[in-house]
Amino acid sequence: MKRKKRILLAKIGLDGHDRGIKILAKKMSDAGIEVVYLGLFQTVESVVSTAVQEDVDCVGISILDGGQTLIAADLMGELKARGLDNMTVFFGGIIPERERPLLQEMGVKEVFGPGTPIEKIIDAVREG
Repeated sequence: MKRKKRILLAKIGLDGHDRGIKILAKKMSDAGIEVVYLGLFQTVESVVSTAVQEDVDCVGISILDGGQTLIAADLMGELKARGLDNMTVFFGGIIPERERPLLQEMGVKEVFGPGTPIEKIIDAVREG
């Protein structure tokens, strides 16, 4: 029997807007994806430690308050330091178009903005 995809969803930093990520977590779970939701006010270290402990296939970070390039650099660096440089990472939220190529150069697989159909995100997780 094939194992279900497992994703860790979290909000790094002080961004307290979590309605969207909670809806996404529920829709992913309904679609058969195992979701580990860390919630608000996480650190890069807590996300990476939980990713290791929970043996997830990918990590999804929601950002609505800026700082995405700094967070991505720290997250990708910590994943690499832990030997998880092949971990699939998704970012979503209010992220300017001009920063998306930089995030992908850092190793973020895909960046989802407002209005992205949930089915598209679920498909990306399944493929990731």
